[in-house]
Amino acid sequence: MASAVIDILSIGGVLVSALLLAFCLITFVFQSYQVDGPSMQTTLQNNDHLIVWKVGKTFANLTHRDYIPNRGDVVVFSEPGLASYGQDPNKQLIKRVIALPGERVTVKNSIVTVYNKEHPEGFQPDKTLPYGKVITTTPGNVDVTVGEGQVFVCGDNRNNSFDSRVFGPVASKDIVGKLVLRVLPLNAVKKF
Repeated sequence: MASAVIDILSIGGVLVSALLLAFCLITFVFQSYQVDGPSMQTTLQNNDHLIVWKVGKTFANLTHRDYIPNRGDVVVFSEPGLASYGQDPNKQLIKRVIALPGERVTVKNSIVTVYNKEHPEGFQPDKTLPYGKVITTTPGNVDVTVGEGQVFVCGDNRNNSFDSRVFGPVASKDIVGKLVLRVLPLNAVKKF
């Protein structure tokens, strides 16, 4: 009888430990994500299954710093103002980081230009970074300076993307993590 109780407690302990470990991994290390929509085509397709890395965000939270990904990284984030644009307020978005804190971003004549200390005359990230080969045009008329603790994001499918050109820069606190791996479909597995 005592042996059966110990076995049941052991099994219960293993199950609780497994659930706790899974919760911690999903909360602090990585999250699965499914693409919903065409805004990142041709880089990502609707229904692609992804792994989003959250360690950088977790470390930033622990050290009380802003989590600022690199230019060109693809990030998942929440946008608190989605409801005011008729969007689902609980939906997370996935976009590419175009500009960093303190930088000025303009969109004019279908071209994105970023101005910063290193490039006071401006540069075109879509032309200089590897992802740019899939960008053909960027509609809109934008002139914004990205605030501290913020990034400016755009979808790769600029003609069909709800992004910082509409709702402005994204706060660091709203970033979930950065894309590291596409796991499905199997014929399109890719590390980012």
